[in-house]
Amino acid sequence: MPASTLLVACGALARELRAVLAQLGPNVSAATIDVEYLPASLHNRPEQIPARVAAVIDERSGDYERVAVAYADCGTGGLLDAVLDERGIARLPGAHCYEFFASAEVFAALHDAEPGTFYLTDYLARHFDQLVYIGLGLDRHPQLRDAYFGNYTRLVLLSQSDDPALVTMGEHAAERLGLAFEHRHVGLEPFAGSVTTLVVGRRTTSPA
Repeated sequence: MPASTLLVACGALARELRAVLAQLGPNVSAATIDVEYLPASLHNRPEQIPARVAAVIDERSGDYERVAVAYADCGTGGLLDAVLDERGIARLPGAHCYEFFASAEVFAALHDAEPGTFYLTDYLARHFDQLVYIGLGLDRHPQLRDAYFGNYTRLVLLSQSDDPALVTMGEHAAERLGLAFEHRHVGLEPFAGSVTTLVVGRRTTSPA
């Protein structure tokens, strides 16, 4: 059966998205969905996300019955929504991946408890040095730490898996940034619900 849905997705979601799509069941399996991943490094250049997403949609959408986008707003300031609204295409809910991984309610509670929080997902914990420490130039200019993170007090790892190595990576990241460390295991269920709604229009229960 040829794929009927094109899903344009952030590369930082690849591991978790594959796990969720594999759980969708025989009627809506990964075989009916083609995923086009864009580079996770766009996290550091969010102004480029709308144009990159639009380019994939405009080039490939004619081959599919349906197109959806596995991004949150991700720092585009509503520009991604403008691109998608023009084309009648839906995306994952929320302002960023931390929100749809943790759920809007859990993230709001974390933010209200301490607005000065820097968040990591599994992907960002694994690639912290490349995407954040080196990506922001802190390896070359450590004095920039205060410019970027001077208003932060803690780092929270929102983990999707139970891998204890991720906690160690999160602690390493917090130490490098001079922040207190906290770990909140959120699993995959909130993300799975959002993805299922996006690609099939209904929520299902997925293992955490």
